Amino acid sequence: MSRGAIRFWYVVHKWSSLIPTLFLLMLCITGLPLIFHDEIDAALGEDYDSTLAGAPSAEGGLPLDTMLAKALAERPGEVPLFMAFSQDSPLLTVTTGPSPDAPGDRMTLLFFDRATGDSLGPAPSGGVMETILQLHTDMLLGLPGMLFLGVMGISFVIALISGTVLYAPFMRKLGFATLRLEKSKRVARLDQHNMLGIVTLAWALVIGLTGAINAFADPLTDNWRDTQVAQMTQAYEGAAPLDPADYGSLDAAMASARETLPGRNPQFIGFPGGGWSSAHHYAIFFQGDRPLTQYLLTPALVDARTAAVTDVARMPAINQALMMSKPLHFGDYAGLPLKIVWALLTLATIWVLWTGVLLWFRRRPGAIDRRIAEIRSGGTTRAPA
Repeated sequence: MSRGAIRFWYVVHKWSSLIPTLFLLMLCITGLPLIFHDEIDAALGEDYDSTLAGAPSAEGGLPLDTMLAKALAERPGEVPLFMAFSQDSPLLTVTTGPSPDAPGDRMTLLFFDRATGDSLGPAPSGGVMETILQLHTDMLLGLPGMLFLGVMGISFVIALISGTVLYAPFMRKLGFATLRLEKSKRVARLDQHNMLGIVTLAWALVIGLTGAINAFADPLTDNWRDTQVAQMTQAYEGAAPLDPADYGSLDAAMASARETLPGRNPQFIGFPGGGWSSAHHYAIFFQGDRPLTQYLLTPALVDARTAAVTDVARMPAINQALMMSKPLHFGDYAGLPLKIVWALLTLATIWVLWTGVLLWFRRRPGAIDRRIAEIRSGGTTRAPA
């Protein structure tokens, strides 16, 4: 690699890693407890899935119209926004709000046992885990915070790529993952930084990319709604939004959708007027029936008045990537063993970030020029910065 190329990649790596480091450390620290969110909820008695017995709510139970009526009876004057199903237990949730387009801070999430019809009460509000989640997703700043962290995630991916490019010329005279502990503290720290960085590279790329995709979830959803959903409902263009009082049977709509998409189970329903549907349809999202496709959703748009299926279409690839990236980001694919691996890799990433900061603050002027000269002349290997 030429001197100019090495210098270019060094500058790219330096600034793409330095700028987001503080935020990446925050994301790693807040991400650790979120990896074990389910286990923590169970320990706090907030995991209904582990306490309910009966058929999964996605497969059967009391009529959906009955469950919806129970939810609206608890929130008089409000309208339904979402209904979500569990694939593991009778847990069923209903989200309500004062209007079909209610913002998130005015929504109420209610829990029910579909097997018995019992209300399990509203979701716990606030709490430490909720605050940690908000810090991790948007730094308590809403969409601007999400987009900012998305940019930091992209910068992290650039830092990983540039660091990989630099690894070969800087470490070419050393064996893979060499730790020169007999050298100075700075050299030992550099070797730790390089070794953990290259070992965790593939995982870190996955986490950085999925995190960046998740950060742009709201704009991606809005784009899907404004393009594909709009195209699927062109016949309703210009018609007045359907009044919640005119919503038809939810059970009839589900039966129509199941007939169109046999062998699949619903994950959630978006009611008319919300961000996941149109002003005239129930949007019933079915998940795949295999481990690799269970996070890939297929929406069926059902006329909320007549229960007729209007259209069925796969979500765009970028939205499908969004759906798959959320569980992958937190290691939620293979139970506790994978979560433990995710936690160990997160700790390793924290150390890579921290050693990078120390190397920067204790850098020696002109070190990169000396290191390039050694590489070009075939000299011994020393710290690059």
